[in-house]
Amino acid sequence: MRQVFLVLSALLLMAATTSAHSEFSNPGIERRVDELLRRMTLDEKVGQLVLYSAGVPTGPGTGRADYREQVAKGQIGSFGNLTGAAATNALQKIAVEKSRLGIPLLFGIDVIHGYHTVFPVPLGMASTWDPRLVERAARVAAEEATAEGIRWTFSPMVDIARDARWGRIVEGAGEDPYLGSAMAAAYVRGYQGANLANADSLAACAKHYAGYGAAEAGRDYNAADMSDRTLRQIYLPPFESAVNAGAASIMSSFNTLNGVPATADAKTLTEILREQWKFKGLVVSDWQAVAELIPHGVALDEATAARKAILAGLDVDMESGFFQRHLGELVRTGRVPEAVLDEAVRRVLRVKFALGLFDRPYTPEPAAGVPAKLDPAHLELARTIAERSLILLKNDKAGGSALLPISSPARTIALVGPLADDAVNMLGSWPGKGEAKNVITLKTALAQRMQQSGGRLLYAKGTEINSASDAGFDQAVQAASKADLVIAALGEDAPSMTGEAASRAHLGLPGNQQQLLEAVAATGKPVVLIVFSGRPLALTWAAAHLPAMVQAWYPGVQAGPALVRTLFGEVNFSGKLTVSVPRAVGQEPLYYNALPTGRPANGIDLTHPPANSAEKYVSRYIDERNSPLFPFGFGLSYTQFAYAPVKLSKTTVSANALNSGAASVMVSATVTNTGTRAGREIVQLYLGQRGTSVARPIKELEGFRVLELAPGESQRVEFKLSRDELAFWNIDMHYVAEPAEVSVWIGPNSAEGQMARFTITR
Repeated sequence: MRQVFLVLSALLLMAATTSAHSEFSNPGIERRVDELLRRMTLDEKVGQLVLYSAGVPTGPGTGRADYREQVAKGQIGSFGNLTGAAATNALQKIAVEKSRLGIPLLFGIDVIHGYHTVFPVPLGMASTWDPRLVERAARVAAEEATAEGIRWTFSPMVDIARDARWGRIVEGAGEDPYLGSAMAAAYVRGYQGANLANADSLAACAKHYAGYGAAEAGRDYNAADMSDRTLRQIYLPPFESAVNAGAASIMSSFNTLNGVPATADAKTLTEILREQWKFKGLVVSDWQAVAELIPHGVALDEATAARKAILAGLDVDMESGFFQRHLGELVRTGRVPEAVLDEAVRRVLRVKFALGLFDRPYTPEPAAGVPAKLDPAHLELARTIAERSLILLKNDKAGGSALLPISSPARTIALVGPLADDAVNMLGSWPGKGEAKNVITLKTALAQRMQQSGGRLLYAKGTEINSASDAGFDQAVQAASKADLVIAALGEDAPSMTGEAASRAHLGLPGNQQQLLEAVAATGKPVVLIVFSGRPLALTWAAAHLPAMVQAWYPGVQAGPALVRTLFGEVNFSGKLTVSVPRAVGQEPLYYNALPTGRPANGIDLTHPPANSAEKYVSRYIDERNSPLFPFGFGLSYTQFAYAPVKLSKTTVSANALNSGAASVMVSATVTNTGTRAGREIVQLYLGQRGTSVARPIKELEGFRVLELAPGESQRVEFKLSRDELAFWNIDMHYVAEPAEVSVWIGPNSAEGQMARFTITR
């Protein structure tokens, strides 16, 4: 038996081994910043804090002069949404060669999950539970984007999202702060590379700071209200992880947090970010968020909004123009101290110097007439990540064996559904510069596979994604009736139903897709449901009536090959959920790491309404179970894994020793592949604490490990529990480990696993 020892915090410590803050503490850079700042006029200083989008027009009626004229005067510091080396170089040439001080521009854009090579959406990439893969995907995106003059991405989105109604859940890593922190650091390392000054380094921007993912009712841009403990325990850790990994920038969010708009919140922007975390990069607002201080009700005019934002700690005003129009006068009249303005400018210049823009402002332009092609190595990585993002939710036996993998050669397969051959949707809602022509759809890849195996493929779209017409139902039912197996490709429309401004009050299949699914299933043929979505959907009927279900998210340019290789067993499923899948929308927000209640429903059958007072007066629904349809961390495989009992290095440890760093507890278990296929298992470690000064979650993730196991092979995993894993924000808002009874689970998901206990004494 092979033994593998894992230090629990290794994933997060990887971030600390990078340059982290060192690139923003370089004495040479600081000297250059100071020298330049002394030479700048007030208007030139203000200009460095102005970001406009190249897609927004200038000229008469817009309130803006020609961008080239403003750049020549040093009145703009950065641009969004301008791409291509020729286009960025043209404006950069004006900034460097025609402005008085020659300060280069910084060009940024939303590179979310790929630039030309589009990977699975972030929620899908997180489902790999493999930060190394995410880092590699971010590195590819950085190489492709920087080749076109982009040196700044408004990514990663590291918001914790516990409500599937929120459309932007698709852009993050899900509901857990530990996993979210590991992914945040991975993106930063991948985007920025070994050194920000390298030509292929893309400055990262962790967003949206802070609490944006906690929008009330899951409605985008809505208010968030929470305790300081919840903020620090759940929503801030991924941002701190990004900062510790060396993120060059942070983006403030649209929402109010406890009544204060995030773009004017000195507590988060200055007290926590700058003073406690020692962040030295820049903070940029989200799109026109400074202007939104007026409808938020904390400012009655543009000048007040600009003043409140910069005094709170905002550096760059994205698109509103309030800084450009009012900051100069605010400083001249003393309403904003010039020292505050200088510090904001210093942070912007620090990032520009660190990126090497002053020494290398231009991007090499490709030879004219040479068509851009996707790198085969990038495509192979995209396929690998797509394969590992796929989650097998259900795979019942039919005729004595599991429905999947599909036996080869298959005879006749019916492929139905509006997402079976939809290249645009495979790119997700933030595709960068990805093009549908580069996507291989499920239909294309499956047709090729069936042709090679001598099988037959019948295809019927059946309906549109959000349609009420059943005109295509008959064709789909006929195809299913003639087939040995049916694959139904259903789900959401990525551009309109996922991402920003795409909150949903209903979490079922859109349009009449549910009716199509039921009609196809009524043929009696076995059905594999493949769900393409940007959020977990409530698919209780499918879970009860279909033999096989796959959560595919939006897999990117290699969607078809990844799905076909996995469905036919060339690749084993290994993805795991990073969100809880609801039974009904009424359960939202739904998350595994909930606090205990004084009236738990332990031991009560929740599959029926309460029959007596003992069943009723507990924390429950009268018409639905409390549990999710599929729990956080869940995902099946073509093989099986067995977990041996958890072993502890000790059963007691003192809180004082933990907090001083003088003690720890080692936790281990052996995992065995008991099936007949090789497989990847994501081993998960959960903790629960009782007897503490404040209620702690019933379970919370504190470690994971990806294992590769051959049939019959065993591996031992070992986790180190120290202060970092056992501390929390206590009743006095101190981050410490306390005396407690600690339960430890090692298992395949948040609902299963072997458990052991130890005690933290005084």
